[in-house]
Parts: sequence; C-alpha cells; structure tokens
Amino acid sequence: MTIAGSDSGGCAGIQADLKTFSALGVFGTSVITAVTSQNTREVRGVELLSPSVVELQLRAVLEDIRVDAVKTGMLPSAEIIEVVTGILADYKIPVIVDPVMVATSGARLTSASISGAFLDRLDSFTLITPNIPEAEALSGIKIDSVDDMSAAAEILLGRGCRAVLIKGGHLIGESSTDMLFRLGQHPVSFFSEHVDTVNLHGTGCTLSSAIAAYMALGNDLANAVGMAKDYITSAIKAGASVKTGHGSGPVNHFFAPEPLKILDV
Repeated sequence: MTIAGSDSGGCAGIQADLKTFSALGVFGTSVITAVTSQNTREVRGVELLSPSVVELQLRAVLEDIRVDAVKTGMLPSAEIIEVVTGILADYKIPVIVDPVMVATSGARLTSASISGAFLDRLDSFTLITPNIPEAEALSGIKIDSVDDMSAAAEILLGRGCRAVLIKGGHLIGESSTDMLFRLGQHPVSFFSEHVDTVNLHGTGCTLSSAIAAYMALGNDLANAVGMAKDYITSAIKAGASVKTGHGSGPVNHFFAPEPLKILDV
C-alpha cells in the first residue's frame, strides 16, 4: 500500500509508487493524501484531502485486501499523520516512511511544522528514508559529509527511530552513498555511481516503494534496501536518455518488469 500525494505529471508520488509495485511483481493499493499540480519543471500547487477522507480510504482497503507492507510519502498535516499512524498501529506490517518535505527539485512540499509531527511518531515506523535536506530538518543539524549523516542518524535513533536510511544523493562526489542505520547495529553503506541525467523526478518515492515491495515479498530490511537500491539505480540508467517533458523526467520503472507474484495467504 502507498499512502501519499498524487502527482499530475506522473513522475512521483502515488503514480511512481504504483508503477514500482507493478514493476516488482506486487499488487499495489493506494490512499491519496493530497493532490499536487505539477509537471517535470515545477510544483504549482498542493491541495490537501481531509483527514476523514484519508481515513475512509485507508480503512476501506485494510478491511478487504491483505496488506503486506506500507509505504508512506506525502503526509501533509499533523492530523493526517495522526490518523495514519493510529490506524496502522493495529496492524503488524512493515511501514516504510519517505518523509516527503523537500522534493528532489528542491521544492518544499509541506510546512516546516510537519517535522515535529514526524518526530513524535518515529517509533511507529519500521524505516524512514530522508534525503539530505529532510534529514537536516528532522535532526536539526547541517549535513555536508558521511560523518554528518552518522551524527544525524544518531540523533534520530536517540529520539525513538528504529531505522533510518539517509540518502546521500545531495552530497557532491563521483558516487552516491546511502547509509542504513539501525539501533544496536553497525551502519550499512550502499554505493552507486552518479548517472549523467536530469531524469531524477520521483527517485525517492521509487526507492521507498521498492523497499516496501521487497519487504512484502518476505525480505528482511537490509536485503530489501540493497535490492531496492539496485532497482532504482538500474531504473535511473534505463531512463537517462528518455525525454519526458521539459524538466526533470521520471526514471524508467519498467526496464525489466516482473510478473505478479502469488503469495501464500
């Protein structure tokens, strides 16, 4: 299940999540929290759905369809965060949280006050996957290096977070390093080469959705992160030269689609 905002341009949000689920062979359901007016160049507006409508969608799916993992993206108000975490607390399923505050393009998608609501609910999530600006907002420190990523993660783990994957794509270098931090365990680093492309719209959505998909298929957290990292890297490479719109286009989610997998009930 994806609980996130809708992207009218089809590159990120609910649209990217459902494409990722389908590409990896899992059936996707969705709960829309907001409607964004955007394309490959800009976000022109965001319209929030009411917490009651979000709750209706969430309960409708959970009461009928088995959900093996949840990914959340844009949770644009403290009230929506409270509704989602309150309902999911009754279900023992992995919850992967992409704390969508700042888009890859740099556009601010939620108010700064939302970070406080996330911090109050950190122990509700299996994993959070912030990019550098989001990790800075949540930890309160500036991140310019891998050591800074470790310091930020230590702050978040100290505040109740069970696991955090800080995405290092905003750091300047020849490679991108994402780091997985978990309570009481050594950090795990995931490296990938930088790909020369402008088509990076929705990469964070796609990565977190892939982690959820691989966990739904029975993989543990570290393996799911590693497999998802391989998937997003391949999807970026496969979409590097594809022209969609006049700005930052999407990755190629369907470079090697998997058939729908049948899981044991």
